[in-house]
Amino acid sequence: MKLGFCLFKYFPYGGLQKDFMDVALKCQQDGHQVFVYTLSWQGDMPDGFQVHIIETSALSNHKKYQQYHQQMMRLSAQDGLDCLVGFNKMPALDVYFASDPSYRAKAHSWLQRLGGRYRHFMQYEEAVCGKESQTQILTLAPAQQQEYQQAWHTDDNRFTLLPPGISRQAMADSYAASHRVRVRAELGIAEDELLLLMIGSGFRTKGLDRALLALGALPQPLQEKTRLIVIGQDKPDSFAKMATRMGLANQVEILPGRDDIAAVMQAGDCLVHPAYREVAGKVILEAVVGGLPVLVMDVCGYAHHVEQADAGHVLPSPFVQQELNDKLLEVLTSDASRKRWRENGIAYGQSEDLYQMADVAAQFIQHHCSGRMEKQ
Repeated sequence: MKLGFCLFKYFPYGGLQKDFMDVALKCQQDGHQVFVYTLSWQGDMPDGFQVHIIETSALSNHKKYQQYHQQMMRLSAQDGLDCLVGFNKMPALDVYFASDPSYRAKAHSWLQRLGGRYRHFMQYEEAVCGKESQTQILTLAPAQQQEYQQAWHTDDNRFTLLPPGISRQAMADSYAASHRVRVRAELGIAEDELLLLMIGSGFRTKGLDRALLALGALPQPLQEKTRLIVIGQDKPDSFAKMATRMGLANQVEILPGRDDIAAVMQAGDCLVHPAYREVAGKVILEAVVGGLPVLVMDVCGYAHHVEQADAGHVLPSPFVQQELNDKLLEVLTSDASRKRWRENGIAYGQSEDLYQMADVAAQFIQHHCSGRMEKQ
């Protein structure tokens, strides 16, 4: 079959983008042709992918997305697709991979509701989730279905819950100790220093401001021996300035995305992930199975795995900064707890099925599109 994949932007280190790549590659491995429609592409293109880079002239994002969709529909018709899979919400999708929360479920001011941006995103979400739509929706966490159904009253039979899909390479291996020594030397982390990691694109959404405040609240002697390394693709300037204003410039470093995250996690002492929202949070599971203790908010879709594994702390909603401050202090001052959480996380990764998302998603796409073609 000819399978089309739609996403507004591709870059190597985004969660949505990684999920797209895993699913598309699996479909290609199963013998199908892969067509991609995107506004921009950073990084290598896999052999055999037919990628359309769509150019637009609009200044606002929602106008760009409208122009993108018009051109995508024209190009996809020319390509003769059998199925159209979206990783962003838009009309005419056969399957939507739900990497984002519901736009309608978010709070919007009356002024925002008057704008074209609001109308655009509401229309695009309704085209996927509304009762008149036939789009099948693949979700990453149980709470997603509930959120979308509360917003749109979408039928149960249009949802399919996917299992997690992290790489087995995230698991701690026999080289963990050497990875720790190598990466800490590369990052300039002394043996007696504690290393906090925050990994993921979208620093604001991931709660970097909250993490900086928690670091700033540590007792001075502990703060001076604690480093925070942030890795991801985003605009770091405002957060770097915040760290400087707080007197943390020597403790905080913001780095671009990199390919050896599993090794980097072996160098850390805790993953800090106090996100404002997170549909799933693949990095949370990667940290758990790699043996890196996790400090995470309960709004993250995969946070329950931290509780099930007993591999760190899950903070309840609503967020309270003092609770994060207290738990970070507890994590950093308890070597025994970090050791227990590491062992528990590694054992969890060896006993639980956390690796099949791309296989299940690809099978669903192929089965659904084959069935739709048979009815035509």
